Amino acid sequence: MEYEFETGDRTLSVAFHPEKPGRASARIGEASFEIRYARVSANRIRMTVNGSQVNAWVEKESGGKIIILDGERYRIRDRHPQDRPRTRSAGPGQEPSAVTPPMPAIVVLVPVAEGDWVEKGQIVIVISAMKMETSLKAPHSGRITRVTVNEGDKVMPGDILVDIEAKTPTEGEIS
Repeated sequence: MEYEFETGDRTLSVAFHPEKPGRASARIGEASFEIRYARVSANRIRMTVNGSQVNAWVEKESGGKIIILDGERYRIRDRHPQDRPRTRSAGPGQEPSAVTPPMPAIVVLVPVAEGDWVEKGQIVIVISAMKMETSLKAPHSGRITRVTVNEGDKVMPGDILVDIEAKTPTEGEIS
């Protein structure tokens, strides 16, 4: 994944590559970084970068994020936002139709396929992040209209993994 990293009056290109839960590598210009990380809270991340411990505070911002590293503020945004999977939110009175991961993760199990009927609360994806597996469940009953990932895929918050059309099956439709 490529990002733009703003520091002062400079904008640098960053290539970030999650490798497995809690580990990643990054390249900024010619410099390479090995990163280990653990989320401490919704906004705080404890990291070890090339062997040195760093605490990071992350704040969402329109078009990206603000990251505070050891008191210094940096702005991060997608380098090519059109390449990111589109995210959707439910409108008033609507249930969400998409299942998305709450954190960067790796898909470990996809127990559903396009066309399957699911019940509200049924497991549709299992992900692994920070050595823990999390089951993502159907937000409502309906038919799976799209599965966008396979086992082993790396995913990020906001990526649409499964789309579910809210619907009640009629007799003979359940597959």
